[in-house]
Amino acid sequence: MSDYSHFAEVYDRLMSDVDYRKRTAYLLKLFEKHDKRPTLLLDIACGTGGFSNEFAKRGIEVIGTDMSEEMLAVARQNSATAGTDVLFLCQKAEELDLYGTVDGAVCCLDSLNHITDYRKLCTAIERATLFLETDRLFIFDVNTVYKHKYMLADNTFIIEQNGVYCVWRNETDPKTLITDIALDFFTEDGEYYKRSTEELSERAYTPDELQNAIEAAGLETVAVYDDMTLEPVRDLTERAIYVTRKIKETKNG
Repeated sequence: MSDYSHFAEVYDRLMSDVDYRKRTAYLLKLFEKHDKRPTLLLDIACGTGGFSNEFAKRGIEVIGTDMSEEMLAVARQNSATAGTDVLFLCQKAEELDLYGTVDGAVCCLDSLNHITDYRKLCTAIERATLFLETDRLFIFDVNTVYKHKYMLADNTFIIEQNGVYCVWRNETDPKTLITDIALDFFTEDGEYYKRSTEELSERAYTPDELQNAIEAAGLETVAVYDDMTLEPVRDLTERAIYVTRKIKETKNG
């Protein structure tokens, strides 16, 4: 699995079109619709802290976790620039270990898809549930089977943003629905460009696989929405938003 070290250097520039403010407002709308605004939020696979810092700006105490030290180094810089006070911890989702509980949790931008072993995915959801207070929400999103089969599969994308030129190549196994991704980054370095490469993978999980993992973790599915809406998922939905609630203590909790 990639450590995202090269990706961390260019992530914010390549993701400049992600409206973290708008997406954070949407997530808070879901919290308030199905529960209430959290006071202590866990942001799993927080990356460079885009969501963590937006939640913190709204007066919410935030713990951001990520497996990549390089991503977290950028996240801490972004937090200092934003004037927020986020606690960032270097932890894999499936190895999450907190000192206490939180009253809300999120995992955004298809981060769970990057766990390509189903058992580890189940463990990651169980660990998030373990540190979540009973009756509180864990909201996460996933890239759908449709997106992997018909949008990502065996395609190449060219992205040019803020002085970064990225060649994104995908190769999808139709049986496992694992998409291997090769990213070549070209960044301006004086008169020349510097090249770096990152290789990572995503896996699409079926609704049944996700539901089984949710129930095994002691959660219930409250709603599943098409991305950035309050509408149900459709056949052509590319990103599904899962709103889940902890209904019982896990076997470890």
